[in-house]
Amino acid sequence: MGADRPQGDRVPVLTAAALQRAEAEVLAARLRVVAEPTRLMLLSMIHAAPGGEASVGDLAAPIGLTQPTVSYHLRALTEAGLVARDRRGTWVFYSLVPGALQQVRDLLG
Repeated sequence: MGADRPQGDRVPVLTAAALQRAEAEVLAARLRVVAEPTRLMLLSMIHAAPGGEASVGDLAAPIGLTQPTVSYHLRALTEAGLVARDRRGTWVFYSLVPGALQQVRDLLG
């Protein structure tokens, strides 16, 4: 570890910009959820949808999956705090939670 560093030099402790444990756990959980290709596609489709929202029916056909399968993935995205549900009668519309992916973007630069 310090072959290039003169002896006695200390590595600066980066605490101000570093993630705290609780933040790291939330971010890791979100990254696990979006590490699945179908979920990344769903996030992209919702983001691109008119008005920034889509129903399961809007998403199932273009992605080539059944509605129950899409619902399963949307539930995981909702539980991770990435997608919000809005029930209107018998319809449920999904939209991205504002700022939920910002921490991921910030971390990745």
